[in-house]
Amino acid sequence: MSLKFWKRKEKNQHEEEKPKSKAREWVDAILFAIIAATLIRWILLEAFTIPTPSMESSLLVGDFLFVSKIHYGPRTPKTPLQIPLTHQKIWWTNIPSYLDVIQLPQYRLPGFSDIERNDVVVFNYPAENHPTDLKTNYIKRCVGIAGDKIEITDTQVIINDQPVDNPPDMEFSYLIKTRNNSSINDRVFKKAGIWDYERISNGYRVNATTESAEKLSDFPFIETVQINKTNENKSEAGIYPASGFFNWNKDFYGPIIIPSEGMTIDLSEENIAKYRYVIENYEHNESVLEQDGQLIVNGEGITSYTFKQNYYFMMGDNRHNSLDSRYWGFVPEDHVVGKALFIWLSLDPHESFLKKIRWNRIFKGIE
Repeated sequence: MSLKFWKRKEKNQHEEEKPKSKAREWVDAILFAIIAATLIRWILLEAFTIPTPSMESSLLVGDFLFVSKIHYGPRTPKTPLQIPLTHQKIWWTNIPSYLDVIQLPQYRLPGFSDIERNDVVVFNYPAENHPTDLKTNYIKRCVGIAGDKIEITDTQVIINDQPVDNPPDMEFSYLIKTRNNSSINDRVFKKAGIWDYERISNGYRVNATTESAEKLSDFPFIETVQINKTNENKSEAGIYPASGFFNWNKDFYGPIIIPSEGMTIDLSEENIAKYRYVIENYEHNESVLEQDGQLIVNGEGITSYTFKQNYYFMMGDNRHNSLDSRYWGFVPEDHVVGKALFIWLSLDPHESFLKKIRWNRIFKGIE
């Protein structure tokens, strides 16, 4: 080989070994971080925050928690045209972060556990008009699994005819009547561990645990503390299912069977009232119509129906201040996101500066 050839080869090698520019290094690092974070968020863990009091006092407003995707198995993406690490909107704007022109079939990869009663579960809010994987994330407690018969009698959840253990930090609404209609200082509520309260005509309405409500009854200026229950057979607006068949409310509900995959029901008038919404909205049928008291599914009149997936009944631990399955029905299995594991940070919105951090809740497991 000629000397000229070796010189050209050395020159090419020198050019190939030229170090990357700082800008190129930053771009590569950012791309790697986005890809790694996206994979971790999809397969392993995702961070969530608690924005509402529906799970108090088990989970508090300002709790930041990690949710496991691998417990129940991660779902494959349904909406691929999406800006990474976003949900419905681009950060700090109202601009949609996705295009729904492509919708892929969704599958669940294997997990190492099934959804069990009493699990605290994150899921996509079913009654919302977004692609399944981009519906708003909710967090509730699973009180009933597929195939269970669920009933609520005088605030007590009953599964398969047996009362279940209540969460230890469960809250209810209470009516507080004060002597001479006097006002209560904010410090009194804080001392009792109560943050959610409002003044009404003859006292206060609070959301509190039984223990906190009992603390209030010890004060001499408080006359009565009474749970704010709805009477039996008094129908409540917005309760699922929306039908004149049932006089149900948040404290007296059911009984109703939670659908399970492969479960077949006769389509009686009552069962159509209970399950038509599920069959129409979550079972991926092409069309569902009701005509002359009969369901017509995919163009065919049917007298029975077999469910295609499992469903779950979710409730908030703040039983009188939670928008849950009592109001919008069952959670389909393909809407389940993951299992809540532990709190990694907790910020008290009622405090300021250093007092804002709830140190006793950091790395607390979720039960």
